[in-house]
Amino acid sequence: MWVTDMPERSKVFPADPGAGYLARKTEIDKAIDRTLKSGKYILGEAVSLLEQEFSEYLGVFSALGVANGTDAITLGLLSGGIQPGDEVITVSHTASATIAAIERSGGVPVFVDIEPATFTLNPDHLDDALSPRTKAIVPVHIYGHPADMLRVCRFAEVHGLDVVEDCAQSHGASIGGRKMGAWGEVGAFSFYPTKNLGALGDGGMVSGKNLERLERVRLLREYGWKERYVSSVAGMNSRLEDIQAAVVRVKLLFLDEDNSTRKKLADLYRNELIGRDLVLPIQKADCSHVYHQFVVRVQNRNALREHMRSHGIIAPVLYPVPVHLQPAYKASRVSAELAETERAASEILCLPIYPELAEKDIARVIKAVITFS
Repeated sequence: MWVTDMPERSKVFPADPGAGYLARKTEIDKAIDRTLKSGKYILGEAVSLLEQEFSEYLGVFSALGVANGTDAITLGLLSGGIQPGDEVITVSHTASATIAAIERSGGVPVFVDIEPATFTLNPDHLDDALSPRTKAIVPVHIYGHPADMLRVCRFAEVHGLDVVEDCAQSHGASIGGRKMGAWGEVGAFSFYPTKNLGALGDGGMVSGKNLERLERVRLLREYGWKERYVSSVAGMNSRLEDIQAAVVRVKLLFLDEDNSTRKKLADLYRNELIGRDLVLPIQKADCSHVYHQFVVRVQNRNALREHMRSHGIIAPVLYPVPVHLQPAYKASRVSAELAETERAASEILCLPIYPELAEKDIARVIKAVITFS
């Protein structure tokens, strides 16, 4: 039976936010009910509690809830004093949200190539991207594997650059026990429903280790108000809703457990698929990978993807077109040839992975890959 004839319930999807809700339904329903009865639905008690709990989880000074992950990056850059025309070094192998956020802050994205093994920013190319206009670096911890923050932060310190981490896919990941979002001046998180730590709608968080910096974020996220209805600076509207904060508070309690499950599923894939005609993801020494995605590389990617679709398995490509080749962003500056970035876009495939994924569905995915190869 071809995939288009299959009922939705028989397909294997790459993520399932509904299953994540059902796994914690009792706790989430109670949290939502408490919030509804509180009468405060934006930047209320649930938001304040999440900010405190999330900052403690990360080991940072503070964290502030915002409307979404894109805003988190924008506010992170603006709080660091980015000005129109300032250059921001980042990668093209990322969601376009990263670049949209940089441009909305007034920054000019400057793309560098990635490490082929982790798909994260390759620090070897930072010198190539440096110019008198460079003001910041936005490393992306893509798929749940940390970027090389030791080298990124060392480079930034030498050259006086700001570091804003894109942690949208790395909730709970770490290097040497230090969590992502605690390395740069600020970290930017998304709580989009499919994330490792997801809400039931949009949401985001800015983490930081500097009181003054976080106070600027606090001002900027709500019209620049120090005094209500009086803007001391030009800000924006990026407020986290309490219902979403209440959901994330519940899920934060189980984040490490859920990440551990993701790692077990990743090990299962790795053990069953090793030796096949595809490149499996790695975890660098001293790093904790939280497998937001389990990304393989294969030469005949499109054929494998269609083979899996014919077996009812939806395996997405994140991301099929590097941002520097997308029509909206072709004017961005490319520091040098992005050979690894473009090669990755033609080879990567994401196998389904999320904590509630059933063993029988994992077996279906493995079987589909093996029968193809």
